[in-house]
Amino acid sequence: MKGPKEGIMQRVNLILGLAIICLIFSIGQSQWLETTIYIPDSLCGVKDPQAFTCNETNNKVYVGGAKDNCVIVIDGTTNQKIAKIPAGSNVHAFCWNNINNKIYSANYSSDDVTVIDGVTNRVITTISVGNGPHALVYNSLNNKLYCANEHSDDITIVDGETNSIDTIIRVGNRPQTLIHNIVNNKVYSSNQDDNNVTVIDCATNQVIATIAVGNEPRALVYNPINNKVYCANYDSDNITVIDGATNQLITTIQVGNGPYALVCNSTNNKVYCANRRSDSVTVIDGAADSVIATIYTGIDPCALVYNPINNKVYCSNNGHSNVSIIDGETNQLITSVRVRQYVYPCALVYNPTNNKVYCANIKTDDVMVIDGETNSVVTTIPVGSGPSVLLYNSTNNKVYCANYENYNVTVIDGATNQVRTNIEVEIDPCALTYNSINNKVYCANWYS
Repeated sequence: MKGPKEGIMQRVNLILGLAIICLIFSIGQSQWLETTIYIPDSLCGVKDPQAFTCNETNNKVYVGGAKDNCVIVIDGTTNQKIAKIPAGSNVHAFCWNNINNKIYSANYSSDDVTVIDGVTNRVITTISVGNGPHALVYNSLNNKLYCANEHSDDITIVDGETNSIDTIIRVGNRPQTLIHNIVNNKVYSSNQDDNNVTVIDCATNQVIATIAVGNEPRALVYNPINNKVYCANYDSDNITVIDGATNQLITTIQVGNGPYALVCNSTNNKVYCANRRSDSVTVIDGAADSVIATIYTGIDPCALVYNPINNKVYCSNNGHSNVSIIDGETNQLITSVRVRQYVYPCALVYNPTNNKVYCANIKTDDVMVIDGETNSVVTTIPVGSGPSVLLYNSTNNKVYCANYENYNVTVIDGATNQVRTNIEVEIDPCALTYNSINNKVYCANWYS
């Protein structure tokens, strides 16, 4: 009969022997990378999304951001990401060339414009422009692209067919916004530091007028019904109205505090102005140039877009984390679509093919899709990153990943390595734990 000490030693030797066998087996088998799982997937990467455009020919939406030097392409029918395109640094603006089906990306920090093929989603070329390309507009009459360069105070004109630079036009200090007058074939540039608007004849590429406006002109919109240009002057709390034919100042309209964004309702001949400092949208009669309504939306309204199919105006409210929907006929607030707290919706685009509105949420690196008919959120598309914590559920063979910057948890199937779902949580998920008794996962959210 063996004593207690001898029995313990035998068990220790057995455990050591098994450990050595397992070690030899694992060395013999060797280790390799089975797969890489992208959270949420391989097409993410746009940090701080801030720019949009829609390709109506191929029903695609292009999203650009302040970081990560790429453009994400979203299929307008399925709401799925279908491509990730390399671009310059800090994608600040887009526009679409409907004649040659090209997308132009103004890359603010790399001083260039990326030209993308609208069919293949491949980069055609990169064009060096001025310092700080800030705004773009496309002239379909002459098939030319106009790019406003904020720090070199000029506009680069690019041939839409050859992708070559036609000319560079000097304008005022810090050009902010460009629009095209399709009736008289003119391009207008609002120059923030000079408090004026430059008018360019697109046939000759010559400056034909400089019009004094209010302090810090930021936004421009063209009203084709009355052939007028509206300029929002941020520090003057007013809008300057310019005659598109004569280049003369027609009138000045007092609006809310900090007019920042403009959009035109071509159905009812109205112009809408988002006032960042008074949390409101001013509605202007396009014929009389008079204020007909003031609609209080949410904190810090910063972007507007018009839905001509349902005659609605959408306003993203940066500080309130919602999108206000306004009836274009009655000037009444229909509803407010809640995003999530502290996500800062900052850009909007309308897709007329599928009647959807896309909203970029800068702090969650995702895009919210709103149905233009029902005003409901169709889906939220992640375009950013930030995975920070992983947890394994042994009961159901699942892996959970908390995405700190996306405010969600990704659930991965342990058998297939496929992403099963993304579960929205609160702000900055930072820790996970598993309760095996109740088969539940708990997520701690740092800032909520």
